[in-house]
Amino acid sequence: MGLEAGPYEEVERELAGAPFASIAYVEETTSTNADAAALLDDARFWGHTIVAEYQSRGAARKGRTWVAPAGTALLFTTILPREVAARRLWVVPYWVALAVRSALMRLGVATTLQWPNDLLLDERKIAGLLCQSSVSGPSARVACGVGINVRRPVIDPGIDPPPAYCDDATPIQRADLLFAILREFERTLPMLDQPGRVCHKWHEAAGIPGKRYRIVLDGMTQAFDATAEGLVEGGGLRILRGDGKQETITLADVRVLR
Repeated sequence: MGLEAGPYEEVERELAGAPFASIAYVEETTSTNADAAALLDDARFWGHTIVAEYQSRGAARKGRTWVAPAGTALLFTTILPREVAARRLWVVPYWVALAVRSALMRLGVATTLQWPNDLLLDERKIAGLLCQSSVSGPSARVACGVGINVRRPVIDPGIDPPPAYCDDATPIQRADLLFAILREFERTLPMLDQPGRVCHKWHEAAGIPGKRYRIVLDGMTQAFDATAEGLVEGGGLRILRGDGKQETITLADVRVLR
């Protein structure tokens, strides 16, 4: 894998001296998350971002695939420039979601957050996140994978339900978006040590408490409706079912339909 920033060279220049200034661009790879995972234990790559024009096996939660025709999405994985306490690993994807949302907002795309790892534009998915880590004792190194639909493809990729794209709201250049996100990562990096603050901001951005979710438990076919009440330690979501039963659902146990 090369280390040239390609069409993101100007972004790299503008970030010179910052914690997230290292960028590598590839036209095609299986997965930027897989590429970054191979570098996690090498401190030379802390703060490094890998951007791909196309991923042949882009990763989503639970082994699902992120589908994005070449040239339509911003697909990248950023390795954090510092270790994270292993007990706080659950905070990272919510921190990433907040940073991505803030960057999009700055460029004119107003999104809401959906538990556990999606951003929505007009109730349609516009972005997804997937983090990977390497844990050593009390500390962990983390790679933060992000996929954002930027340009609506000429040919409908046939994704169900249909996703949203940035250009549904306003045209955006992918280099500008990557720069805005990496700057937001830099600005908010200290929040990784402030889980309470991350939760508070995530609640606001996700419309919680009170947001309605439709949920399917793993191994079940019947969906149910619930009201989201808030994140809990570890990243689970506390919900209130229609029958008044309160419970906590975890990342490993459910699929969110909306």
